[in-house]
Amino acid sequence: MDITLTTSKHIELIDISQEIENFIDSSKMDSETITIFVPHTTAAITVNENCDSDVVNDLETAFKKLVPSIAFSHMEGNSPAHLLSSLVGCSITLPVKNNKLDLGTWQGVFFCEFDGPRTRRVKILV
Repeated sequence: MDITLTTSKHIELIDISQEIENFIDSSKMDSETITIFVPHTTAAITVNENCDSDVVNDLETAFKKLVPSIAFSHMEGNSPAHLLSSLVGCSITLPVKNNKLDLGTWQGVFFCEFDGPRTRRVKILV
């Protein structure tokens, strides 16, 4: 299954936990894990705190400041996005228990946009 997202900022973290939960619930899966994959070279996927919006704001600010002064050879203007995607990663495997994501109390799954705004896809694999 694919989730389609439309991002609104150049660098943006979007909580997609509920969309993943909806997929798990509707699929009645019996698997103990689920894999989330981002098929883009300038985006990523991660797990982080989803209860305090300051955490997401801080991460977005940190990502913006992480690589601004590197002189890249790739001249399309999105080399920082490629680097951030590689550092964060394009897939995660998550535990599922009793047909629900089995995350920590404060955890959520975040799509990470590093070259937006764009329309993006996230693949959910069982």
